[in-house]
Amino acid sequence: MKRSPGRIAGFALKHLLKKPATIAYPAAKLEIEPHYRGKIQYNADDCIGCNLCVRDCPASAISIVNVGTKEEKKFECHLNLGHCIFCAQCVDSCRKGCLSFTPNIELADMSREALKVKL
Repeated sequence: MKRSPGRIAGFALKHLLKKPATIAYPAAKLEIEPHYRGKIQYNADDCIGCNLCVRDCPASAISIVNVGTKEEKKFECHLNLGHCIFCAQCVDSCRKGCLSFTPNIELADMSREALKVKL
């Protein structure tokens, strides 16, 4: 296949007039699809501490910790965003619906300790 300057120029002009396939993120607003798997949201009021989400997590990224007394059980969710693969297995296995996903996907940070969050 012989390439001539005219053929290359025609190809370049054709693609200069096309709309780009990418967006200028972060300058342009990113549109998140519904039901996209972003950061996990935890509702501590409904949690019974069954730890099904912890057992089903393939990356061992989530843990449920009892911070209350034996009489008054109160739970916290600790999530390591550096380990989470956003597979939604913990959300699917939660019987009480305490876990859900949000459209928040801007989770990058420079330190590993900042990726360990308490929900």
